[in-house]
Amino acid sequence: MAKQTVVTAGPPSINAGYKKTSSRRSTFKKVLPYYLMFLPPLIYYLIFRYVPVVMAVVISMMDYNIYKGILASEWAGLKHFIDFFNSVYFGRLLRNTLMINLLNLVFVFPAPIIFALLLNEVRNSFIKRTVQTISYLPHFVSTVIVASMAVTFLSPSVGLVNNILVQFGMERTNFLLDPNYFWGIYTFMDLWKTLGWSAILYFATLTGINTELYEAARVDGANRWHQTWNITLPGIAPTIIILFLLKIGHMLEIGYELIVLLYNPNTYLTADVIGTYVYRRGILDANYSFASAVGLFQSIMGLVLIVIANKLARKYSETSLW
Repeated sequence: MAKQTVVTAGPPSINAGYKKTSSRRSTFKKVLPYYLMFLPPLIYYLIFRYVPVVMAVVISMMDYNIYKGILASEWAGLKHFIDFFNSVYFGRLLRNTLMINLLNLVFVFPAPIIFALLLNEVRNSFIKRTVQTISYLPHFVSTVIVASMAVTFLSPSVGLVNNILVQFGMERTNFLLDPNYFWGIYTFMDLWKTLGWSAILYFATLTGINTELYEAARVDGANRWHQTWNITLPGIAPTIIILFLLKIGHMLEIGYELIVLLYNPNTYLTADVIGTYVYRRGILDANYSFASAVGLFQSIMGLVLIVIANKLARKYSETSLW
């Protein structure tokens, strides 16, 4: 019988280890540019997002004095949170903030969806591009100019709105001094300013829908309404859900700049929101600890709302933030 030669595994080759190290270095060199590209936004978020959050938590639990600094200021614990919850303004601020955001959710949020669906049905490309361009323009108008336009149009003496009302036999009204009109004014201005710009995402999503689906639907005898309901809406549904979840997360936040430019003591009853209250207590009154406590409460509630909304979205649909 022929003898069988048994080959035993020897120690790992030095060249194999060198090749592995060389391969890792080569891979690192390839991905290094991407890490360098990621570095600026990482630094930005660390400095302007995460560090302020930590500082706000610390400042909200002490009687912060800008001259003494954080280390020398006295510790206050939950005092500022308790003062805010017991304040006579708490209920009013919470109600106004939620109501304005609910009106935004009912009227402003679906408007870009409807606008995009309607414009998607226009077959003339020139008209479509023109309407899109015109609808984008209000987004680039300064908030100060928007507020000035509102003051001019709603002026009780020379305002366009009051001039129209007079033609129908109605009396002139100072809308900006009546708290009953503020929610409607703010909602309309927000709709006008954001309609076209907010529709961009829906336009982009609509272009990604497979056109063969529409052709097959037409062959089966589906009309425009059937195509919209069974193809277009399901196609943009993930985008709608994601934006809706993000909107829920900001239910206690409002762009207070426009409100600060429009409101006055006569309209505080309906115009004063958490953001404007933080502005007055933090910037005007220099009560930084109290303002930080209110802002922290606002952020925590926003986080709770978005977590709950995301769980519901994940339970009843296939789309969620995480």
